[in-house]
Amino acid sequence: MKSMFSYATAAICLAGCNSITVTPNTMEPGKIVYATRGGYTMQRSIKNELTKRGYNVVVGRATGESDRSYDDDDYKMSSESYRVPANARYYVKVKERREFIRPIWCAFNGFWWWNFNVSIADQKTGTELMTWRGRGCADSSVRKLRRALDELEKKDDSRQN
Repeated sequence: MKSMFSYATAAICLAGCNSITVTPNTMEPGKIVYATRGGYTMQRSIKNELTKRGYNVVVGRATGESDRSYDDDDYKMSSESYRVPANARYYVKVKERREFIRPIWCAFNGFWWWNFNVSIADQKTGTELMTWRGRGCADSSVRKLRRALDELEKKDDSRQN
């Protein structure tokens, strides 16, 4: 009986790990997407996935950099500024924590645990097309990303005939 309660509690807790809001059929493949430089695994995954789907992913031009203090890991932090290209149609913003390994929890799902916030906005209309507050194992997070992008992309009716 205790075992059933534990499984039920775990299932309820895990169900609340992701909150995704998507505006379907709003992104056009082939357009320019601005994404900030660097990032941990979710940001790299988004850039890779968008590139595979035919988007032109750019990181803009650096306009300045100033050194600040040191973070907890003694890596030098800097404050960088970038110019978003005027012809960028979409803007991707990712905030994420450093991933960490969860060998038991994520054993068959990529081993790494991610915690992130993602926003995709349309620069032309000024609307936010997707927001995603998520955490989870690497492989399942990438699968959810692909499903969300499938839903976001405009469907080409000519391919269905």
